[in-house]
Amino acid sequence: MPANLSAPWLAGTAITTVQQILQSHRQAFGRELIAPPPADASPLLAAQELFAATPAVLAHDGAPLDIGEGPRLIYANRTALSLWRRRWSAMVGMPSRLTAEPQERTSRQQALAEAQARSAISGYNGIRIDSAGRRFEIRGARLWTLLNATGEPCGQAASFSNWHWL
Repeated sequence: MPANLSAPWLAGTAITTVQQILQSHRQAFGRELIAPPPADASPLLAAQELFAATPAVLAHDGAPLDIGEGPRLIYANRTALSLWRRRWSAMVGMPSRLTAEPQERTSRQQALAEAQARSAISGYNGIRIDSAGRRFEIRGARLWTLLNATGEPCGQAASFSNWHWL
């Protein structure tokens, strides 16, 4: 079975997104998001490593934050999928605002707008909700702008290692 069918996080578009996530994080924060694979490693290895990484990592496309449903998720690693209790096919493609309860969406949008204006922020805290309605708090998250191959903004990503159930 082709990798993109059995593991969609290893499909061509996901591999491109992983490269954007890793390179944009390095540019925004001056350090690696995860331990970099060897220089001669394939992008597939980086995609596997990011998917298996301990910190939660999510990304959404570059749709405007305040128009319609807003941006849609384009990436979620295994930790994020586990926290939100969703499969890749349910999480990737959904409006990213749905990761938070309605009453938390304004503060979430403000943080994303700040990260968009500054290219990156760290230390973000917020309340999120999983697919079953369970609430959890994320602490110390990093939010940054994703850049495409020509250096243009094309979305945003977030990563955090600290969370607890409420």
